[in-house]
Amino acid sequence: MSRFNALVIGTSAGGLNALTRILPALDSDFPAPIIIVQHMSPDGSNFTASLLDRISKLTIKEGDEKEKLEPGTVYLAAPNYHLLIERDKTLSLSVDPKVNYSRPSIDVLFESAAEAYSDKLLGLILTGANNDGTMGAIKIIKFGGSVIVEDPDSAEASAMPLSVIENCKVDKILPLDEIADYLNIIIKEN
Repeated sequence: MSRFNALVIGTSAGGLNALTRILPALDSDFPAPIIIVQHMSPDGSNFTASLLDRISKLTIKEGDEKEKLEPGTVYLAAPNYHLLIERDKTLSLSVDPKVNYSRPSIDVLFESAAEAYSDKLLGLILTGANNDGTMGAIKIIKFGGSVIVEDPDSAEASAMPLSVIENCKVDKILPLDEIADYLNIIIKEN
């Protein structure tokens, strides 16, 4: 059994490009659910999930209320909804106020995931132009999980990775092109 039972990913500006390089390179037998917050316009469509699903070996969809998390499935936050993970490993949606000017918020996802998975959670912060995800990364580490950050030099927008690196003791900093291979290995290690 893997050390990690779930992977959460947070990204913002430049995130679609980063996700199109990481998700298609993940193994088809990826043994954990992946839950993603990509900042987007509140009136956006499900275009992102459809696009990523077409190019990935994994099933990629928007997360639904009360949906049970399954290994090998990627759940994206829907536009204008916070996406949370409950302690019973199901999803919940919220229209609570924006956090860090964002709904969905990375911090909201990461903090709920840390409480649900504690030391069995792996977090990944990718490109972005704000500091959403920093408080969530701090909570993942506090609960015994691990955090990986995209190397700010490879990020289209470096502010979000830099904020996490400056405020947390992260486990790994990787260039974008090395992240998928690392995830394929670490998610299967004990």
